[in-house]
Amino acid sequence: MVLALPAWAGLPETVARVKPSILGIGTVQPTRRPAGQFNGTGFVVGNGRYAVTNAHVIPSSLDPERKEFLAVLTGAGEREGVREATVVATDPEHDVALLSFKGTALPALRLGDSDRVREGERYAFTGFPLGIVLGMRPVTHQGIVSAVTPIATPQISARTLDPKMVHRLSAPYEVFQLDATAYPGNSGSPLYHPDTGVVIGVINKVFVKESKENLLKEPSGITYAIPAKFAEALLRKAGLGGE
Repeated sequence: MVLALPAWAGLPETVARVKPSILGIGTVQPTRRPAGQFNGTGFVVGNGRYAVTNAHVIPSSLDPERKEFLAVLTGAGEREGVREATVVATDPEHDVALLSFKGTALPALRLGDSDRVREGERYAFTGFPLGIVLGMRPVTHQGIVSAVTPIATPQISARTLDPKMVHRLSAPYEVFQLDATAYPGNSGSPLYHPDTGVVIGVINKVFVKESKENLLKEPSGITYAIPAKFAEALLRKAGLGGE
């Protein structure tokens, strides 16, 4: 079931409908205390059994001997649950990943046309900025797209270039710069239209900053999002179309 909202819905109505589609992404190891480890946020797409998140949120390895597994955390309060997940596809170049998870289908969010996003438009994002230390309570922020900007910023001196930046400068693409503040746990949160819930980006708190703000001594508070078209490409690769 793909989430569909009426055109007249406002942000409060949209948030209420979006929250059931928001997931925590992490790992579970039964012998560990606590057993669950939170890595970031994700959101439901496709047929309700798939999730999009940032590629950097996915652990590089698991410990099968200790029965550690990738998991999505669902629900809130007494309805909280843990479901085993599997990586379907990743796109490290654009820092997006597609997961599948077990269990009944959840409400899925629809991906929109991120090429039509304009500077000055207002969007919202919902996720877990502080992880799940305060419980499975998704938090919503909103702000405008303050710039559509290249992934990497050329530096005046070649001495300030690192290998990652050189690579990204050789294959540039644009990301959304927002005037809202996100936190590390927000990585993988959907950036969506406040009236319709249609997703146009995936919040990124780490990957983009390596290229955009590597010379800043202090965090800027600026938030970035990867255009949803790169997540949509992973869904098409998995045979799920753009839904």
